[in-house]
Amino acid sequence: MPSTQSSSKSPPCAKYLQEDEITQECKHLISTLPKQHGWLLSYLYNYQGFWHPSRQLQGVLTCQQHFQAQHTDLLLITPPKCGTTWLKALLFAVVNRQKMAPRAQDHPLITHNPHDLVPFLELKVYVDLQVPDLSIHTSPRIFSTHLPVGSLPKSVEETGCKIVYLCRDPKDVFISLWEFANKLRPHGKVKLELEDAYDMFCKGVSLCGPFWDHVLGYWKYNLEKPHKVLFLKFEDMKEHPKLYLKKLAKFCGCPFSLEEENEGIVEEIIELCSFGNLSNLEVNKVGKLSSGEENSAFFRKGDVGDWINYLTPNMIEQFDRIAQEKFHPLGLRF
Repeated sequence: MPSTQSSSKSPPCAKYLQEDEITQECKHLISTLPKQHGWLLSYLYNYQGFWHPSRQLQGVLTCQQHFQAQHTDLLLITPPKCGTTWLKALLFAVVNRQKMAPRAQDHPLITHNPHDLVPFLELKVYVDLQVPDLSIHTSPRIFSTHLPVGSLPKSVEETGCKIVYLCRDPKDVFISLWEFANKLRPHGKVKLELEDAYDMFCKGVSLCGPFWDHVLGYWKYNLEKPHKVLFLKFEDMKEHPKLYLKKLAKFCGCPFSLEEENEGIVEEIIELCSFGNLSNLEVNKVGKLSSGEENSAFFRKGDVGDWINYLTPNMIEQFDRIAQEKFHPLGLRF
């Protein structure tokens, strides 16, 4: 299993801020793209309609050029801060439950952060200009990405690769993203104010934003090809975890047997991957990803409706108005 520790003593945000580790091709592209000040002091660049920091954009380009999906691949896709860590844990535990029982004391989720077990294509697998040998991954391979649907490598569409998409109420997404950005800002730097982050988010200027367009892209993809895309909402999964875990397993081609259900395997996976359990594991308290972020940064609250403690009535009204304009005509509601 990959190590969750990083020998780097750089601040948690280091990999997000470094803009000198990119190819000439990427530098040339960046010089032609619209840019805006980002949430982590570096710029965000608009590529194919969505915003990326330069180092992530390098990973996007490399992934698009080299990733060859397989028919048995499972691709977990989310906008940032939509329950990605939780879903990675659930998907990993479900797919691998025959090889490693959820109750096992040496289960990989006990000693590894979910982001190490289900790596991001553009943030991990194809980062640092790598073109990795993916033949070492056994089938079914599980990867994740924040890429919008229009930026996915062509092989994803051309193969039987399945997509599990998770989204969340945009108000909770915004608060989680704002808190996350402030955790990753360099020590001593001024905190990103809520009002400034709110203006950027509503205008669509956020990591892999606009959020609304990201969600709509996969909502439409799901409507067109429900056999290929499983569209999930964070709130539904929190309210009915057993129901949606069974849906997830069936979609991925490994449904729970009646015997497994009677033995309580579904409940064991839910408990193993619960926020309370994962956030209290030693690896998620003191460990770091290889990119420098502290594992604890990915465990804030995991609640539904926490936005009520932060947003003003005017902010709430604007969020709801945008959601109604963007989502309601296509039947999507939170």
